[in-house]
Amino acid sequence: MDNKAIATIFYETADLMKVASADPFRIRSYERAAEALEGWPQQVAEIYQDEKALLAIPGIGKGMAANIRELMTEGKLASHEEMLQKFRPSMLELLKISGLGPKTIALIWDAFQVCDVDGVAKLASEGKLRTLPRLSEKSEQKILKAIESYRQLTGRFLLSVADDIARKITDFLKDLPGVEKVTPAGSLRRGRETVGDLDLLVTGKCCDNDAQRNKVIERILSFPGILEVLGKGENKVSFKLRSGMQVDVRLLLPDSFGAAMQYFTGSKNHNVTLRQRALKQGYTLNEYGLVRVEDNKRVAGKTEEEIYKKLGLAFIPPELREDCGEIQAAAEDKLPELITLADLQGDVHMHTVETDGKCTIEEMALAARQHGYKYMAITDHSKNLAFANGLDDKRAEAHIRKIRAAAKQIEGIRIFAGIEVDILAEGELDLSDSVLEQMDLVIASVHSHFNQEPAQMTDRLLRVIENPNTSIMGHPTGRMLLRREGFVFDYDKVFSAAAKAGVAMEHNAYPDRLDLRDQHLRMAKAKGVKFVVNTDAHHTSHIENVRYGVMQLRRAWLGKQDVLNTLPAAHFAKMMRRVLPLLEEAS
Repeated sequence: MDNKAIATIFYETADLMKVASADPFRIRSYERAAEALEGWPQQVAEIYQDEKALLAIPGIGKGMAANIRELMTEGKLASHEEMLQKFRPSMLELLKISGLGPKTIALIWDAFQVCDVDGVAKLASEGKLRTLPRLSEKSEQKILKAIESYRQLTGRFLLSVADDIARKITDFLKDLPGVEKVTPAGSLRRGRETVGDLDLLVTGKCCDNDAQRNKVIERILSFPGILEVLGKGENKVSFKLRSGMQVDVRLLLPDSFGAAMQYFTGSKNHNVTLRQRALKQGYTLNEYGLVRVEDNKRVAGKTEEEIYKKLGLAFIPPELREDCGEIQAAAEDKLPELITLADLQGDVHMHTVETDGKCTIEEMALAARQHGYKYMAITDHSKNLAFANGLDDKRAEAHIRKIRAAAKQIEGIRIFAGIEVDILAEGELDLSDSVLEQMDLVIASVHSHFNQEPAQMTDRLLRVIENPNTSIMGHPTGRMLLRREGFVFDYDKVFSAAAKAGVAMEHNAYPDRLDLRDQHLRMAKAKGVKFVVNTDAHHTSHIENVRYGVMQLRRAWLGKQDVLNTLPAAHFAKMMRRVLPLLEEAS
């Protein structure tokens, strides 16, 4: 059991305890332990027998240390099993529905003994939920809409989850004799924000004969966590993991690797258009290669590059393969030069122990420097986020001083003093202007009142853009993937106003957000908006999540020139204070 699996069990226990109206202190102890394990760099499986080492993890007390040992030795947790028996596992699925919090679920359970999605949907459609305290006909409609959205997303997984599984399977197979490489394909390779099935391609000498292939397949099927084997053939094995994700692994000879990569990367629409182009040029294209029709001779297939070149196209990066004009652009040699991880010089959305982060200013700065960044920013929360121990004016000013002091002590990286300030219901910012003026940058974010009507939300955001202290609009639609849809506003108005005012839009690379999404990034770029890609890091380990954000920028056809944190520190600092746009406008 890895840290993430243990954290999941702790979170589930806490959620079910909320439904049971258990002691809030006990509930919070499970949540704190889960949060600690999510961000802890060492696997507790290595230290669970050493209580002193477990207690050294912030958020882990003696009770939670005992729970960890129980999970490691028994494979389950008695308190978790007790809650599941009381409320049934389907209750956990209900907790994923937006608008169905533990208190509402408890009301439904007490009144109707219903604890599954289908049952709640039936109650809502029959008008029975409105008979409960605090619920109305409008509440029922919202719940039905949330259930519909949830059902559409069921069976999909976060990009980071699929990436983690792909890495684990790769590590599991890489030392097997004859395996040269294991490569993800499908929507993971294209950087889709959520992933359905996971496609992996295995190549090497292991594919040369039946005996070697069988050894590889035998090894694959011993991967921990397999719930069900769905299919097993000569060159392919499919299975479902306990998480519900289906994994398809294909064994390939090196000569057809490029064709298979192109085919299994997709997208379906991209492949259809590409095959049509091949037919017009006298070829057929499939997962085995590009074949000339007249003599059935294979002319390309070893690499993707040779396939695209043979069809008269520039190589199309996987992130662009969505049949959104990329084939025409490749034919005309007009594909953009996409941003890369190497282009980034800083990450300017990070939290520390001063609010809800897990590391100190110094630890975050050293990790950013180790990552290769030239600058970073500390941007803790403001006071409206009371649950995150947000800063009021007095604490914010003291925090600025701490950041400035750390900046003098740590060489090799510039540390900006910033804030993630809350956007209140009417568009005011959550700290006074006199404090915000002292910041190097200000990220303004919505963390409440998500259900405002689009016109009201638009006015709210426009008011924030008008504030001269706003540098960046943080996670601009407020969505949480697979959990909460983003709020709606007039994108044209807000993006146009941001471009005119010199306010950057954030792409938040936190895997649960990936906000703005690719289509909104393209819309904003068309209006002249500039962007900043950040990780919203609450622990040093989160800095690595930037790769998921860069994938989304690439999917939106963005280049280095579109993203401000590719700039040198001094130039970036001026952009954050909206100096250059104002000067350019004045000229």
